Amino acid sequence: MYDVLMPIDSDEERAMGQARAISELPAVRDQITVTLLHVFDDESVAENTSPTQITAGRNVQEWFRDRGITVETMSTSGDPSSEILDAASRIGADQIVLGGRKRSPLGSLLFGSVSQAVMLDSEIPVTITGGLDERTQPTHRCPSCGEEYYGDPGTEIATCRSCGGSKVEAVDA
Repeated sequence: MYDVLMPIDSDEERAMGQARAISELPAVRDQITVTLLHVFDDESVAENTSPTQITAGRNVQEWFRDRGITVETMSTSGDPSSEILDAASRIGADQIVLGGRKRSPLGSLLFGSVSQAVMLDSEIPVTITGGLDERTQPTHRCPSCGEEYYGDPGTEIATCRSCGGSKVEAVDA
């Protein structure tokens, strides 16, 4: 049996991206158990709310069950990265599949990253996925260094985060 821990939040697209990545693991249907984990800020909420009470959790649980994949749920409260690692240890997870979110370098510096903390401290493989609607083609490119950006095509980017160039251009789709 192969046990996968899938921490989720309320973002349905990110949760479905995680679910699809798990469903593509080799021999998934008969040999895998997925544990959905939601980490709450408040202990009383965690005790009274299961991941399936969250729309994303309910939809993912149904999606797995429709495909014959065993799914279980857990709720906890506290620091998300610590709770994810503790849950992985408790269930004997073989892998953690996280739904990453894009942040600017400044955003990551200011707010930290649960994904980064889990990756650095985990003793088992960690897979980080995006949402289903993640862009596969860059929307902007720096002509000086070639740095690519993925975001809203209508956004103006004044300075390249890589080389400091001041003319990041929109890429024609």
